[in-house]
Amino acid sequence: MKKIRNILSQENIQKTSKQEKMTQLGQTKLTSTKEDFIKSIDSLFLKLELAYHYQFYKVFGTDDKLKEGKKLWAISLKHIPSEIVLEAVENVISSQSYLPTLTDLLKACNDINRKDGFPSIEEAYLEARRSYQPRKDFNWTHPIVYFAGKKTGWNILDEKDSSQSLQIFRKNYMSIKLQAQNGTEFKIKRSAESSEKLEPFNKDLFKKLRKKFKV
Repeated sequence: MKKIRNILSQENIQKTSKQEKMTQLGQTKLTSTKEDFIKSIDSLFLKLELAYHYQFYKVFGTDDKLKEGKKLWAISLKHIPSEIVLEAVENVISSQSYLPTLTDLLKACNDINRKDGFPSIEEAYLEARRSYQPRKDFNWTHPIVYFAGKKTGWNILDEKDSSQSLQIFRKNYMSIKLQAQNGTEFKIKRSAESSEKLEPFNKDLFKKLRKKFKV
């Protein structure tokens, strides 16, 4: 089985980061984050191969199919933490007897995400698209949905739904969610109109008005 390291290197699906260092041979040394991601994809496909032997080879039985499969799955999963991806594939393997699709695995990842108190990516994306102005005053299920939408760009989310806008939102949402999990607090500053408090009921004024207008 070809290593995802080679596939990702050939397809160049990730841009070279500032953290990457050049070895004496002129080869790029991967950062630990990217290294973990590569290992998780290789581990994912190995687990699927061992668990669904014949089904796996029916789908990924040639080098070309395996290469394209790893590329597609890697692109779709690259914004999800490696730990969640591996936990998701374990859950899928233990719960279904047929080879999971990419959609099955993404759903399993979302199921794990729901347990931590945050909306799933799909739920957050739909909520952001359905929101309306003024966005700050919208009844958000969680503040990070607002900030992910703001970073993505409301103009992009207001346009026709597309896989590209979902990918942009997914990247921003996972980044902000990770910050929230690490302790960053996200608060939405409501607009001045919505934050204004109503004046307390003035009983004396009410009595004077009733007396004046004889009601």
